[in-house]
Amino acid sequence: MMGNDGMQFTVGIDVGGTFTDFYCAAEGVAVTTKTPTTHYDLSVGFMQGMRQLAQEYAVPFEAFLSDISSLRYSTTVGTNALIERNGPKLGLFTTAGFEDTIFIGRARSWADGLSLQQCRDQARIQKPEPLIEPEMVVGVRERVDYSGKVITPLQRQEVLDKLRELVDKGAQGFVVSLLWSFINPQHELMVREIIEEEYPEDYLGSMPVILSSAVSPKAGEYTRTMTAVVNSYIHGVMSEEINALANELRDNGYTRPLTLVHNTGGTKKASRTRAVLTHNAGPVAGLHGAATLGKLNEEHNIIFSDMGGTSFDIGLIEKGEIRTHDFIPVIDRWRTNIPAIEVKSIGAGGGSIAWINELMDNAMEVGPRSAGAMPGPACYDQGGQEPTVTDADLLLGIYNPENYLGGEMLLDIDLARDVIAEKIAGPLGIEPVEAAYRIRRLVDARMGQEVFNEVALKGHDPRNFVLLACGGAGGAHACGYSPYIGTQRILVPGQSSVFGAFGASTMQIKEVWERSRAIKMFDWGEQRFLQDLDIFNNLVAALKDSAIRDLRLEGYAEEQISFKLELDMRYGSQYKLTSVESAGLFLNNSGDVEALCDSFTDRYAQIYSPEATFPSGGINVETFFLTASIIKPALALQTTEPAGAQPDSAALRCHRPVYWDPQQGFVDTPIYEFSLLRSGNQIHGPAIVEAAQTTYVIAPGWKFTADKWGSAMIESLTAKGVN
Repeated sequence: MMGNDGMQFTVGIDVGGTFTDFYCAAEGVAVTTKTPTTHYDLSVGFMQGMRQLAQEYAVPFEAFLSDISSLRYSTTVGTNALIERNGPKLGLFTTAGFEDTIFIGRARSWADGLSLQQCRDQARIQKPEPLIEPEMVVGVRERVDYSGKVITPLQRQEVLDKLRELVDKGAQGFVVSLLWSFINPQHELMVREIIEEEYPEDYLGSMPVILSSAVSPKAGEYTRTMTAVVNSYIHGVMSEEINALANELRDNGYTRPLTLVHNTGGTKKASRTRAVLTHNAGPVAGLHGAATLGKLNEEHNIIFSDMGGTSFDIGLIEKGEIRTHDFIPVIDRWRTNIPAIEVKSIGAGGGSIAWINELMDNAMEVGPRSAGAMPGPACYDQGGQEPTVTDADLLLGIYNPENYLGGEMLLDIDLARDVIAEKIAGPLGIEPVEAAYRIRRLVDARMGQEVFNEVALKGHDPRNFVLLACGGAGGAHACGYSPYIGTQRILVPGQSSVFGAFGASTMQIKEVWERSRAIKMFDWGEQRFLQDLDIFNNLVAALKDSAIRDLRLEGYAEEQISFKLELDMRYGSQYKLTSVESAGLFLNNSGDVEALCDSFTDRYAQIYSPEATFPSGGINVETFFLTASIIKPALALQTTEPAGAQPDSAALRCHRPVYWDPQQGFVDTPIYEFSLLRSGNQIHGPAIVEAAQTTYVIAPGWKFTADKWGSAMIESLTAKGVN
């Protein structure tokens, strides 16, 4: 493609369930590629993709790696360790009398992490198998009260006795979670000190010790403990995988630190990242990419949807900002309390398997099971024996069997037809093409309804949002699921099939520091606002000092850091928490207190209606979240000069029969080449636009317009002002 000439490369990588995606930019010139995710060893697919990028730039591999200025990586290593249950044998220290906390769990533990279909099967539903065996949990006599006062001191000898007991049972790491440690971590620190004295780093018996007060200094005994347990469980596996990958990169010429994407919305050095913060990082990266693209297109309200091979991800951008957080996210089957950006995922993608549910009168269902990358859909001809959404799309004429992934993978339409005929059409007594059409319609309806629920239940009107459809299958299905949402404008990025990787390359250095502390901002009993502002300000100052110290170790000066304070607040008698962004970090006077309470009331009214507000019932702050960011120059995107509405004649490659609906059957449909379209070119449906790694389907009644950023806006012709 080009020589190096001193170029500096920015690389984003997103490891998905089916493919590992790569996005590389240098001086406004972007290159993308995809490799099958090699679950047996993620570094194999990773290094294969990096070599392909170097080949695209016509740069020797070692020179390419040495000239990478930023490499941001989102990984599924930790998630895989949980799914496969191949983590280490852990020991848990807790307060005596509370040894059963993680086994009792919460009422919701039965359903956490399960699909709706699994939850409905109440005769078979089970609590998850614990990550720590009951005999590996020990209680130590100690007690700290709610204010942080030590009531019962910790005894060193008891800790030593319990420690030796766990080591003799095969412990390979330790979790320490004591009551009220998020207020006063003194006893947890003592336990760690004792363990490290007994098994110092120069001993072969040295083992990691994870404190709940360090990983999750927030209220909620069960979720705080499970956050520390999950972090410990995937810590070792991730450490080995990331270190091996970093060493391989360094051996081939890479000189900078490996940076991991966090689910809190930022990136940090792998060496200074907690394992639990990498869960679901890929979809969060995609959401950041959506915000970046939205700003370029002056779109401030965006519904983010990513249809890949395995899952369908949903997120929300409101007024140009990512405001929705899930403060008790479920990781696999475990409810934690990390401050993750909320991105909902369902089992719907190109690899989702269609099946007949005999328990529901032979009703057809799609997902949540997926064929993944291996063996993949039947049409991949890699041994897949189940009908998938991709097989259905191929049979309907949506995909060109000789031009899938830019011609790098040939699809077998006969295998797709045979498996749909055997597993779906036969049992239903219909033709294979009708079965394929039903599969497509069903997955579109399911995705559309999930998006509508996610947006409408947060108090938004979907009609005021543009739908951003990305992922390898997003552009192919957006016109199908958009009507169920109510949106009439669809933005499909040019980087659609690798959008998580693109999003990763746009992210900044950022982390969230958090701490629980109940403060009455408005006391309902005395009907007055907070008087002692130091209670609030001292805690914020402590969080700020921690952030500055941590980012200095990353190599950044204090003046480079920007801060944002968010608070979990509630009315005095309520359990439900509402996130509010504070206008400033500190409270300077009583007016600031009143303004913060007013902000909470306004936000509460926006979500639940003004009639639901009740300020006189008291307003409390429960948890502080301080976000520290290092703002760097935005990623430069290549633009094209505008052209007319009429595409160049060369862009129309051919016509192909496509099955749009049962009334019309197969219709001879124009097929366009995306790379030959220019900014401003318009195409009216029905039509299909084929790109190297994705397909744009313009259904009848929709219009496609290419933009200067290499993206496309697909609009309903029934929308007001569209013609």
